[in-house]
Amino acid sequence: MKRIYLDHAATTPVHPEVGEAMLPYLTERFGNASTLYSFGREAKEALEEAREKVASLIGANPQEVFFTSGGTESDNWALIGVMFARERKGRHLITSAIEHHAVLETCRFLERRGFEVTYLPVDADGLVDPEEVKKALRPDTVLVSIMHANNEIGTIEPLEEIGEMLQQREVLFHTDAVQTVGSIPVDVKALQVNLLSLSGHKLYGPKGVGALYIRRGTRIWPFIHGGGQERNRRAGTENVAGIVGLGKACELAAVDLEERAERLKQLREQLIEGLFARIEDIRLNGHRTRRLPNNVNICVEGVEGESMLLMLDWEGIAVSTGSACSSGSLEPSHVLEAIGVPPAIAQGSLRFTFGRENSEEDVERVLEVLPPIVTRLREMSPLR
Repeated sequence: MKRIYLDHAATTPVHPEVGEAMLPYLTERFGNASTLYSFGREAKEALEEAREKVASLIGANPQEVFFTSGGTESDNWALIGVMFARERKGRHLITSAIEHHAVLETCRFLERRGFEVTYLPVDADGLVDPEEVKKALRPDTVLVSIMHANNEIGTIEPLEEIGEMLQQREVLFHTDAVQTVGSIPVDVKALQVNLLSLSGHKLYGPKGVGALYIRRGTRIWPFIHGGGQERNRRAGTENVAGIVGLGKACELAAVDLEERAERLKQLREQLIEGLFARIEDIRLNGHRTRRLPNNVNICVEGVEGESMLLMLDWEGIAVSTGSACSSGSLEPSHVLEAIGVPPAIAQGSLRFTFGRENSEEDVERVLEVLPPIVTRLREMSPLR
């Protein structure tokens, strides 16, 4: 049985060329980039080459790219580092109700330390209204953090409009772009952001490595203290092999970015149209067109998402669900709750996210397998 992977928003396989690029830095070129002899110089040169590749993909200056352990650290550093560095100016932060937990939990950490956070609502498509951002601004607002695209429902936020408005008010702007870098064109200047988070394993790079873009002149505290790595802003011996892999992944992503996005969009549309033609009482979550090219998030009424997920897995198809099973009780996704999906319906969510290796045959396989699964589960369900 062919296994079909449709959860690329969770993680992607390491591209073969990425693995090849990393391997020498796990074996013969194993030097510490902080040392002065040849082994260290080789590692340092590899770091700076990777920095240039990451910067090129997002339209930044290489000196504005700082390597981290991944998107979560980048989000934590952006929020905590800026709020601590600028707390004399103010202690107010604005974010949205549908952010990734890496942002939401950091906001709660800051709240416990006396900072104030405004959580903006979103509309039924998951869009943040720039006017709501404007209304929430206060004299003591230091930072606004709005994700570029939602990891669950795929909605792409109007960052350009928000960024332009914030630049006029000298309020810093951060975006979690973990889902967009390598998937759609991203330019930090066009978005008018001061800080941007990205992660390697979402764009066919390795896990455990990411980056934070920090616009030149942005005041931010170091997040990890120790040595003088990353120009005294992020201590710790660099993950040279991982960083080389991230750089190579960014280089490869830039080659066919728009063509790949268009191909994935076609698969997305094929799946949406097929599901709605074959299954009754389903809904598409997220904006119909202003969404990531590879994202399909649906709710199936009268069925639990985990049941569909497990039965699809039995058929060799890997997807994810917006529900989380905790302590024997189902808790709907905070994102689906924020866009107004009733809890009973939110329990039946599934997310499909396509990648490089997926094909039309994969979509047809899902359309062959899922409708009978839904019928079977509905027949068993006390909710129908």
